[in-house]
Amino acid sequence: MKLSVWTYEGPPHVGAMRVVTGMKNTHLVLHAPQGDTYADLLFTMIERRDHRPPVTFTTFQARDLGSDTASLFKDACLEAYERFKPEALLVSASCTAELIQDDPGGLAEALGLPVPVVALELPSYQRKENFGADETFFQLVRTLAKPMDRTDAPSCNILGPTGLGFRHRDDVVEVKRLLADLGATVNTVAPLGASPADIASMGRAHFNVLLYPETGEAAARWMEKNLGQPFTRTMPIGVGATRAFIDEVNGLTGVIAAADDSHLRMPWWSQSVDSNYLTGKRVFIFGDGSHALAAARVAKDEMGFDVCGIGCFNREMARPVRAAASELGLTALITDDYLEVEEAISEAQPEMILGTQMERHIGKRLGIPCAVVSAPVHVQDFPARYSPQMGFEGANVLFDTWVHPLVMGLEEHLLHMFREDFEFHDAAGPSHHGHSSAPAAPATEVVEPAQIAAYGDGNAIWLADAEKELKKIPFFVRGKARRNTEKFATDHGVAEISVETLYEAKAHYAR
Repeated sequence: MKLSVWTYEGPPHVGAMRVVTGMKNTHLVLHAPQGDTYADLLFTMIERRDHRPPVTFTTFQARDLGSDTASLFKDACLEAYERFKPEALLVSASCTAELIQDDPGGLAEALGLPVPVVALELPSYQRKENFGADETFFQLVRTLAKPMDRTDAPSCNILGPTGLGFRHRDDVVEVKRLLADLGATVNTVAPLGASPADIASMGRAHFNVLLYPETGEAAARWMEKNLGQPFTRTMPIGVGATRAFIDEVNGLTGVIAAADDSHLRMPWWSQSVDSNYLTGKRVFIFGDGSHALAAARVAKDEMGFDVCGIGCFNREMARPVRAAASELGLTALITDDYLEVEEAISEAQPEMILGTQMERHIGKRLGIPCAVVSAPVHVQDFPARYSPQMGFEGANVLFDTWVHPLVMGLEEHLLHMFREDFEFHDAAGPSHHGHSSAPAAPATEVVEPAQIAAYGDGNAIWLADAEKELKKIPFFVRGKARRNTEKFATDHGVAEISVETLYEAKAHYAR
C-alpha cells in the first residue's frame, strides 16, 4: 500500500461495499475507524443512489483502542441484524481495523445469528478494490449456492455486475436482450440486483455468462467446478466480440440462433466517405484489463485506429494485456501510478486517449481528447440515457463516444486557428443575425520577432513569432512538434527558436 493523491482502485473493503450495495436484503458490518465512512459518498454522490449503502461501520475512535474493540464489533453486528433483518450478513475489517486483529468472522459466528454469516478475508495491504469485489461475490456464492435440478429450457446466470460499476446497469439490459434472441432465459443476475435467495438458486442454470472478469471470475470458476456450469469467456464489447459471444452462447445451449442486429448503426460510419479521415488515428488505451483488451480490439479491427500504447492498472490482468501488447508490437504499461501513465501518454503523443477518469484529467492537461472506457468513473458515467458498452447498441455508443471527441477536437482547433479572422473574433457577433453594429475588433498587436515568448528546455528560447506559429499546428501533434523543434535547435546550436527554425526542424524530421 502507498499513499497517493489519486488512485485507480480503493482498498478491498470498497470492493465488498460495491457487491453488497448492488444487492438486496444483504448487509455488511465493517470493523472500521471513524472516518472510513467516506466510502458512502462513492455511491450516493457518484452513482446518485437514493439510499445509503447497506453497511454498518463500527466507527471506533482512538480512545477505544485501549479498551475492548471486539465488544464494539459484536454490538454493531447485533444492532445491524435487529434493525435491518438481512437474509445474509457479511463481516469484514477495513485496512486500519485489520491491524487490531479482532477476527470479525469468529466474533460474528459466536453470536449465533439465525442467518448465514459470511466472513471476508480482505488483505488490505496486498490487494485492492477489484479483488475485494471478486472475493466477496465468490464467498457469497460458495456459502449460498447449491447443486439443484436444472430449468427445463436453456438458462444462464449473468455474473459480475456490481454497484458503482462502469455502465453495468445498461450492459445487463443489453445482454439480456441478446440472450432472449438466442433462446436463453436468465435465471439470476448477480450480484447486482440479487438477493441471497437468488444466489442460492443459481444452481438451476445450465451455464453462466461472465460479463466482468475483475469482479466475477472466481465465482464463475467455482461454479464450473462444483455446480457443473461452464461460463462464457467473451466480453461482448464491439461488433466482432458480440458476434463471437453469440457463437459461444449457441455452443453452450446447443441451439443455433441469431440475434437482432437491425439497430446496429456503426457499420454505416465505416462505409461513409468521412471515415477515411479518422482511419489511422493514434490512440493510447489504459484502464482495467478486460476493458483495455476490448477497447484495443475495437480500436484496431473496427475503427481502423492505430493503437500506440496499451496498459492496465490491475496486475491480475497483466499477463493477457502483455500478450495483446506484444501482438500490437508494443510493451504493455502495467502500473497503478497515474504519473507513470501521464508520462507514457506524453511521450507517445496520441491523437486520442481511451482510458478512465484519471486519463480524462491527463488529457485535459496535455490537450488530448479522451473517451472514458473503464472504471474508475465519475458522475458523467452514470447517464440518464441508455448507454451500454456491450452488444450491438453498445457498438453504437462506442462509435459516438470515441469518434466525436476527434471530430469536435478538430473543430476546436480550427476555431482557434482562425480566431483572428474577421468572422470569428469575439466582437463579430453571431453570423445568423446578419449585419452587426458591434464595434470593430481591436487591431491585432504587432509581435516583434525578437520578443521572447517562452522557454524550452533551458538550451533554446522560443521567440514570440515562433510560439504563435506553433499554435497553428493541430493540438494533437503540437507537443511532439515542440519537442522535435527544441531537440533540433539544441543539436544545431541554435539559441533562439524562430519561425525559420520551426520549419527547418519540420523538414529535418520529415525526411
